[in-house]
Amino acid sequence: MLKNKNIIIGVTGGIAAYKIPLLVRELRKAGANVRIVMTEAAKEFVTPLTLSTLSNNEVIVSTFPQLRSNVLDAKTWHITLGQWADLMIIAPATANMLAKLAHGYSDDAVSTLSLAVRCPLVVAPTMDVDMWQHTTTQQNVATLQQMGCSIISPEEGELASGLVGPGRLPEIMHIVNVIDNVLDGEHKDLTGKKILITAGPTREAIDPVRYIGNRSSGKMGFALAIVAAQRGAQVTLITGKVHLPTPRNVNRIDVETAEQMYHAVMKHRVKADIIIMAAAVADFTPAHPSSKKIKKETATNDSLTLTLKKTKDILCELSLKKSNSVLVGFALETDNEIANAKRKLRNKNLDLMVLNNANRANTGLEVDTNIVTILAKKGKIQKLKKMSKFDVAREILNRVVRIT
Repeated sequence: MLKNKNIIIGVTGGIAAYKIPLLVRELRKAGANVRIVMTEAAKEFVTPLTLSTLSNNEVIVSTFPQLRSNVLDAKTWHITLGQWADLMIIAPATANMLAKLAHGYSDDAVSTLSLAVRCPLVVAPTMDVDMWQHTTTQQNVATLQQMGCSIISPEEGELASGLVGPGRLPEIMHIVNVIDNVLDGEHKDLTGKKILITAGPTREAIDPVRYIGNRSSGKMGFALAIVAAQRGAQVTLITGKVHLPTPRNVNRIDVETAEQMYHAVMKHRVKADIIIMAAAVADFTPAHPSSKKIKKETATNDSLTLTLKKTKDILCELSLKKSNSVLVGFALETDNEIANAKRKLRNKNLDLMVLNNANRANTGLEVDTNIVTILAKKGKIQKLKKMSKFDVAREILNRVVRIT
């Protein structure tokens, strides 16, 4: 995938910057066109002349560079390169750069360009173990993942400080393989397709201040929306209450209850070529929600009885109205996983069913990773290894593309 691709490398001031000439060489050997931007601090570890010689392109260090060639305009270089690139990788990415990327700062050449690129952004953090494990750093990494960045986790080993732990830049060929894999999913193979995706939980009111809900964070649905938009789709994202930023180039519709989600889905399903129901929609809702806050004193024998009624089965109704659209469902199970997923796949006339288990640690709800099993209409079952939800999204969309 690297042949004739336009790759930008952003180099920041970590000691691992001395390895970046090797990355430039391997990318060039694979046929890629490489341009490099650096922070001032990066010059302490590798010279612009070295990187310029290896990339065969002028290296940009300043936000307002003094350019020798006429290829780029000093005032708009970041816009030109942002449109030129097929992929940007920041390696090494310091803790300081992670903070800038996560919060939109643009006070150097690397962070400025990162805001202007239209292509996938890959980030390879490297730093000492305590800096990497700091709560703020991990929050910034999580924010970047939610924004659709691909994170290459640092390797464990002996660090420059003499400490041992995670923080090392991975081997150069591993980085090259990650770049290749990211580009492999960026064919724009969903261009022209209209995709409807649901995400997050629904809230079913008990009274004006309380509700029945679930632990869905919306991360899986948002990852699907981000990846689908990156691959050229026109994405409509219908989401319950979540604390996630709206993905770039995605039409977001916020709802709260299962009833609201039902009406929003039914309204927008007509034009959709692909429908992916990743939301955790409540199966039941209070039959008689109170218009006033229920007081503790109203409880009888220290208990309160709620009468629940079923909500509309959105996925089932979509299957009844299905025409030529691809329909993908999600199932969260705690037992008899495969049997239950097969039954839902068959009964709801789905093209794909994505199954995960609520009992596994660090997968499913409220976390950034997942282990899923994908069941196809034609009977194929494939269990994927543990991976980030963005990688799961790519795997799901790869299979959707094959059946569209």
